[in-house]
Formats: sequence, C-alpha cells, structure tokens
Amino acid sequence: MPMRIRLLILLLIILTGCTHRIQVNPRPAGPTSTPIPRSLQITVGPLSMEGADHMPGIALLEWPHHDLSQALIRYIQQRDTFSSVSTNTADLTLRITTKLALTSRDRYHYRIRLQAEMSETAQLIKTYLVEHAAAGSSVRWVTASDRDPIEAALQLALDDLLAQIEKDRPLYVSGKERPAQ
Repeated sequence: MPMRIRLLILLLIILTGCTHRIQVNPRPAGPTSTPIPRSLQITVGPLSMEGADHMPGIALLEWPHHDLSQALIRYIQQRDTFSSVSTNTADLTLRITTKLALTSRDRYHYRIRLQAEMSETAQLIKTYLVEHAAAGSSVRWVTASDRDPIEAALQLALDDLLAQIEKDRPLYVSGKERPAQ
C-alpha cells in the first residue's frame, strides 16, 4: 500500500476518533423564590450548530439532541419554577430551540441562543429570546475544551430565560390564582 494512502487512512482514523461528544449539566443557583403553580411540558426543537466562518456544523463536535433535552429539563426541574416539568402533556408548554455558534479569534467563543415560546393549549402567550457567550481555550484538544464553555454559556442563557419567565408569573398563574385586576 502506498505511503500516501496509509497516511490518509491514519489521519481519518485520528480525526474520527477525536470527536467531542458534549454532555452538559447546567445547574441553577437555587430554587426560585417565585414559583408558578402550574405543570410544564417542555418540547425541545432541533439543535442548530454553526462553526467558525459561519459554516454549518462545528467540526469534531457532537451534541446529541437527547443530551441537550435532558440538560434543559433537569435545569428547569431543579430551579422549581413550575410544580412539575416533563415532556408529557401539561398546563403550559414551553417550546425551546437552541443554536450554538462557535467563532474563533485568539481563542474560541461559544454563543448559545435560546428561543422559547410559552403557550397554553394551542394559544401562544409569550416568546423569549436569550443569548449568552463564553470564552473557551485557544485550542480544542480535549472534550472539556468544548464542554466547559458550552455549559457556561447554556447556564447563563437558562438563568436569563427562567428569570424572564418568573418575572412574567402573572401571565401563567391559573385563573383562580391570578391577581385581581
């Protein structure tokens, strides 16, 4: 076998073996002081990833939809904003789409954008848009060099999103518990 083909095969093996599979676990600082006494169904849309130079995808990075969904559900459950949180039918539905963008200058920057729609039955109540970024390292050698800044940016975005939802509590409190107008 010619040397070039061997080198190409070796390079392909090395590159495919270096994919960073991201699993994050953002955590709220603590439970909310303004809970909403309603159940929440979370629907997580597909993850959009954009690499450096605005190209689709991010080379050598895999963030499975299931892992993203579980991270969002765990965070909202731990924050205790709603009486219950699941993927099952509930009083309110929160649809979240996520975009991860990676840019590179002197170091990598990871930007998370969450777009969320809160609805009751089929009626849209309010939309939210939050975006936060975190700086990474100057190289992406190990999984942690991607995972840690992604988790930090997601943490900030979720903190912001849930703070906005909690501020809008009067919109979501059930009929008999809504404040008199």
